[in-house]
Amino acid sequence: MPNPTAAMLVIGDEILSGRTRDANMHHLAGELARAGIDLKEVRVVSDDGDAIVAAVQALRAAYDTVFTSGGIGPTHDDITADNVARAFGVPIDVREDARALLEAHYARVGQELNKARLRMARIPEGAALIDNPVSIAPGFSLENVHVMAGVPAIFKAMVESVLPTLTGGQPLVSETLEIRRGEGDIAGPLADLAERYPELSLGSYPFQRDGMFGANVVIRGGDGAQVAAALAELQAAFPS
Repeated sequence: MPNPTAAMLVIGDEILSGRTRDANMHHLAGELARAGIDLKEVRVVSDDGDAIVAAVQALRAAYDTVFTSGGIGPTHDDITADNVARAFGVPIDVREDARALLEAHYARVGQELNKARLRMARIPEGAALIDNPVSIAPGFSLENVHVMAGVPAIFKAMVESVLPTLTGGQPLVSETLEIRRGEGDIAGPLADLAERYPELSLGSYPFQRDGMFGANVVIRGGDGAQVAAALAELQAAFPS
């Protein structure tokens, strides 16, 4: 049986402008691989409501699970929650359990729960809250879409909250072999190996170092014995 599938939607002008480097995709990909959930697609969209709606609708229809990152803070350009609600055709408003979390948090730190901060308690109807032990303001899950903060520490904490609720599959086994030959030399044998092991993923990632061309060949799959056998064949074909 194939592993469950997932997609990630990264939201924010700051990512597309190059001002902010996204770290959340790397973290999510590793966590999903360990859980046996195949990350199949990552999209990045701007802070544009129609773009968010279209992406959420397309991804949630195509994959078992969707994770979003960014756009659920207190400022005017944090529009993810509203547009996820639009994508599902449900209303959104301040929810009392989310408000209570924020009220208690800001009382503890001696700050006001003002209008801007209260925006973070607006949750689409029918959603379940995602715990945020870092800064309290919750994310939320609506059917198969999990809406999370873009701040890496908070995103990681929310992923940790959500993953145990998902059905995983066979965790991926990954092995890497450095071959000090150009890709033109290894392409043929690598294609033959891929044909003999159709259930594995074989990738070649070239490098140039100290005037030498080479490639890191990565073999991935759910069957550890197959991965080991393919690696042994590759090592025999290109001894170090």
